[in-house]
Amino acid sequence: MSARILVVDDTPLNLKVLEAKLARDYYFVTTASSGPQALEIAQAQRPDLILLDVMMPDMDGFEVCERLKANAVIKHIPVVMVTALSDVKDRVHGLESGADDFLTKPINETALLARVRSLLRLKLMMDEWRMREETATRFALPFEEGTDENDKGGKILLLEDDSYSAEHLQKDLTAMGCSVTAVESIDKALDHVAQDAYDLVMISLDLRDEDGLRLCANLRAAENTRTLPILLMSQDTDMERVARGLDLGANDYIMRPIETAELSARTRTQLRQKRYYDRLHRNYEHHLSLALVDPLTGAYNRRYLDMHFPAIFARSKNETRPLSVLSLDLDHFKSVNDRFGHAAGDVVLKEVISRVKQSLRPADLVVRMGGEEFAILTPDTPLATALNVAERLRLAIATKPIEIEGQAEPLPITASFGVASLNHESDKDPALLLERADMAVYHAKQAGRNCTKS
Repeated sequence: MSARILVVDDTPLNLKVLEAKLARDYYFVTTASSGPQALEIAQAQRPDLILLDVMMPDMDGFEVCERLKANAVIKHIPVVMVTALSDVKDRVHGLESGADDFLTKPINETALLARVRSLLRLKLMMDEWRMREETATRFALPFEEGTDENDKGGKILLLEDDSYSAEHLQKDLTAMGCSVTAVESIDKALDHVAQDAYDLVMISLDLRDEDGLRLCANLRAAENTRTLPILLMSQDTDMERVARGLDLGANDYIMRPIETAELSARTRTQLRQKRYYDRLHRNYEHHLSLALVDPLTGAYNRRYLDMHFPAIFARSKNETRPLSVLSLDLDHFKSVNDRFGHAAGDVVLKEVISRVKQSLRPADLVVRMGGEEFAILTPDTPLATALNVAERLRLAIATKPIEIEGQAEPLPITASFGVASLNHESDKDPALLLERADMAVYHAKQAGRNCTKS
């Protein structure tokens, strides 16, 4: 995923080194040599991430970060402080100023790029939810008043098989007002998250007999824990596995020996972000469910698409981001209603969309266009990836027949998929992108159904 990154440093050589490293991974880099210039560029260009030096004349990085986070327009841009300062109190100062991470020079390139990917992935999801909330305000629906600054308390699940470490972590976290459940195995951790709701999961990567990254992968694969914050704990010699954990979906990490002040700062940051996300999601689901969600399948309805799709389209055009649309049409669905009744048809529709949602990201949007026809909007997804997604969804539907009450045998169901992607040079109207996806699904039907065409 490409993105626009602002690098702030008063040393030209440092700017060139960071710019070169990021450019190799195809990021678009803008540079600033002072705090005031950084604030001006952030306000005007709204980058996706900011790499911020601390030790600068006139206005240091701490002040720049505080000003960024005090500005409602740009406060949600992730900030990574990159500095020669290595003292714990400086790291904590940076985190408390609002930074998402604090990397010490000389920079570990693996750590830097993994952190960039992780923060960009989180920002993409949060941007999408903020956009959905903005769409809802156009319907003049009320929203829950509240603040995203609440970082007190919280239920934490701790995976740590070293009893000494677990005891000290529990003590520190409890002193912060958190409720802590400590487990020593991955299976026990999975049992707990299946039975209870947590605000944060802390995972040791130093387990004696297990790989903590397996729990990270399991949490991200399950729908109910896909957005649950994960904080990794590791030795500073194991940065490769930390980077792997960030790529798997972990939100943050802390290195041993764990300092209480840094643990507190990173924990509060994750709790604050979790509550902000929960508030966005709660507001959105509560106030839009009746007006904009199909009551049978839980997919969004055409009215919501008409309001929201132009905003996604415009953002993708303005920021030169990929955008794809998948058109899904169930094969021979009329015969299901004719042979088994509309109640059976309803069961099929609900089960199909349930399978579809399980295979998509939180930022993807499923819309019921009418009857057995659905559209799936996939922001930041190029055509090749969208075709792979469509094939995965097609197989999820086709490979497992659907159980129908009163029928002796499960009912085989297939779907045809059409895929279209935004052409930045020629596409001017989001409706035409939908039409191309519809035309592609028509070709899939003509080709024999149960296939994907673009």
